[in-house]
Amino acid sequence: MQSAAPRKIIHIDMDAFYASVEQRDDPSLRGKPVAVAWRGARSVVCAASYEARVFGVRSAMPAVRAERLCPQLVFVPPDFARYKAVSRQIREIFARHTALIEPLSLDEAYLDVTVTQSGLPSATATAESIRAAIRAETALTASAGVAPNKFLAKIASDWRKPDGLFVIRPRQVEAFLTPLPVGRLPGVGKVMEAKLAMLGIASVGELREHAPADLEQRFGRWGRRLHELAHGIDEHPVQPERPTLQISAEDTFEHDLRLDELEPHIRRLAEKTWAGYRRESQRVARTVVLKLKTSDFHTLTRSLTPALRPMSAHEVADIACALRERVERADDDRYRLAGVGLSGFVDRDSYQAQSDLFDTPPA
Repeated sequence: MQSAAPRKIIHIDMDAFYASVEQRDDPSLRGKPVAVAWRGARSVVCAASYEARVFGVRSAMPAVRAERLCPQLVFVPPDFARYKAVSRQIREIFARHTALIEPLSLDEAYLDVTVTQSGLPSATATAESIRAAIRAETALTASAGVAPNKFLAKIASDWRKPDGLFVIRPRQVEAFLTPLPVGRLPGVGKVMEAKLAMLGIASVGELREHAPADLEQRFGRWGRRLHELAHGIDEHPVQPERPTLQISAEDTFEHDLRLDELEPHIRRLAEKTWAGYRRESQRVARTVVLKLKTSDFHTLTRSLTPALRPMSAHEVADIACALRERVERADDDRYRLAGVGLSGFVDRDSYQAQSDLFDTPPA
């Protein structure tokens, strides 16, 4: 059998997006180490400029630690409405080339340009055109990776950051992957990396030498997936409309709180979650999720799928508050963060059909 022609995938990743927008809009910030974050003990860094990264400042880092690493760090409160507006502008540029766009966040997306609307001769030319348009129309820079599939394109976009372009052609895939540490493969975190190291596997090339049956015996279906990744195989298509998996709201408290002090915060977060959920017209949520983070940074989640789906913010709040009873921790434990979410989404028509089936009285 003849294999299908490989896809042409571009991964676009904006460079230090939030921080770059702030530096673009405020010339006094240019050339300075900038952290998009509120200053204070309860805050974390949303984004760091490249000047700040030189000092080791990274996103998701506590703001206090970031300031210790870089005492001259300039803190700028995040303005997500502005970042979303710029993100929409960038996606309009993508849409000139293809309708197959899969946004991952405000600052990155996959594009399938196997067939393009712009008529450019190659995926590389398309990526160059997109990067040039972003620079011209937004005064921002983007890095791009071009490859036969999504996971390789994502690795490639990080290869020449910032403001870079890297291309992995089909004939180059295995040679490119061979020397990479296994930690560069998607889904291989520190735990899996340690398990592979115990087998003498540190690089993708060493992983490739292991028989897929052996990997599958040790790691189940994930072992088979590891073998595919080591050979550069990824058949996941670009998905323009990714279904909603969860809608949530969370908050970090000014002071750590006991479990019995969380109810007003949970109810407020349930209201915010419900407001976001009301914009979801095609799917309904069945499950309520409570997320808590302890003062020592352990994350706990509890969830419940009631017989009837939640129909109001009040119901969501009641269920989330009740889920505290399933937290097996000492009464005097403290919590620094709480979140309330809705998940278990199904198509509205499908849910209605199921409800009608069970509500129909027997003949």
